[in-house]
Amino acid sequence: MRSSWFNKLFIIIGPKPPLSWLVVCLISVLALIALLSSSPSSSSAIDSATRNPASIVYSNYRRIKEQTAADYLELTSVSSAGGAKPRELGICGKERENFVPCHNVSANLLSGFKGGEEFDRHCEASRGLERCLVRPPKDYKIPLQWPIGRDVIWSGNVKLSKDQFLSSGSMTKRLMLLEENQIAFHSEDGLIFDGVKDYSRQLAEMIGLGSDADFLQAGVQTVLDINCGFGSFGAHLLSLKIMAVCIAAYEATGSQVQLALERGIPAMIGNFIARQLPYPSLSYGMVHCAKCGIIWDEKNGMFLIEVDRVLKPGGYFVLTSPTIRPQGSSSREKNRIMLNPMEELTQQLCWTLLAQQDETFIWQKTADVDCYSSRKQRGIQLCKGDDTHLYYHPIVPCISGTSSRHWIAIQNRSIGSELSPAELEIHGKSSA
Repeated sequence: MRSSWFNKLFIIIGPKPPLSWLVVCLISVLALIALLSSSPSSSSAIDSATRNPASIVYSNYRRIKEQTAADYLELTSVSSAGGAKPRELGICGKERENFVPCHNVSANLLSGFKGGEEFDRHCEASRGLERCLVRPPKDYKIPLQWPIGRDVIWSGNVKLSKDQFLSSGSMTKRLMLLEENQIAFHSEDGLIFDGVKDYSRQLAEMIGLGSDADFLQAGVQTVLDINCGFGSFGAHLLSLKIMAVCIAAYEATGSQVQLALERGIPAMIGNFIARQLPYPSLSYGMVHCAKCGIIWDEKNGMFLIEVDRVLKPGGYFVLTSPTIRPQGSSSREKNRIMLNPMEELTQQLCWTLLAQQDETFIWQKTADVDCYSSRKQRGIQLCKGDDTHLYYHPIVPCISGTSSRHWIAIQNRSIGSELSPAELEIHGKSSA
């Protein structure tokens, strides 16, 4: 029995609907399907239901990549506004082959620097110079790989010619062997007469260690080697996993800095003249001077105060200073003459003469910040304020770093990757 609604429909369209009406219905259904498939909401619903997580990540990565490319093109267009292409730097002329930024002696002299300050770092005097790429030496070659490159370097890389080598002193000839276009370094240092390894062991024993392999255990992890010569002492320390940094004045040929760099030893240009060294306060566990040519007690001990600034609490200052002995004077008399002004300065700095052997002296910086308030002589005052992050500034005649939270004795510092309790406290952490 047919329902009422079917009977009404049968009356309206009749028992056999016309073919044209069926065609119209079919077209309407197809149009509705096409409309639904093109709808954004339905498309996103279908995509979210069928797309797996991997395809979503891939599509997001593609969008980010495309956006990054678009941003790069936009930045490029902004940097070259007006259609002008960025100017490529040319090669400097031969007259600037030895040019070092901020160390332009001629420009410094024209700017009025004198009394040794013309050899110091003055970037403001070099700002007007045209920028260009400093060309390498004519016969420059890629340095040999470590550790071979530590003992053998190309002579053309350091601009040390055969004539310069032959005209040098016998000590230099004993240290280096010039063969064709290479320089081979012996195990001896021209500044250390008994060999660098024996000298290093001697320093360790003077500190109270069994051997130089114990430097790390004593907290000596970084060493500043002043006027390092040919870098043999630093090269030996690197073999002991101690970071040794060479610092020396600018030299056009036979540069100590260039020699050290070619041997794979960190090195920088720096002077003890009027400005602070390019290192923050409390940076080094040992400062080493072997016949470095600096008169430490001149200018009221300003240079020694600068050593104290970069030296960590409990760190060591090593001075090996062979000098010409006055005629008729004994070694003991010569050492007494040299130590008289140094003794007064080191007492004001709260340094202790730890050991003395032949012409090598080792002082240790205090690790107790209260030592400065109990000094008998207070000619050198403490710096005021936070000065631990200042360098390349004029040398200050005061003791710095005493109020720094980084005042941690080298003996209390960590050796491996884990921080010691004292170091954790700096960052507001505890070892518990």
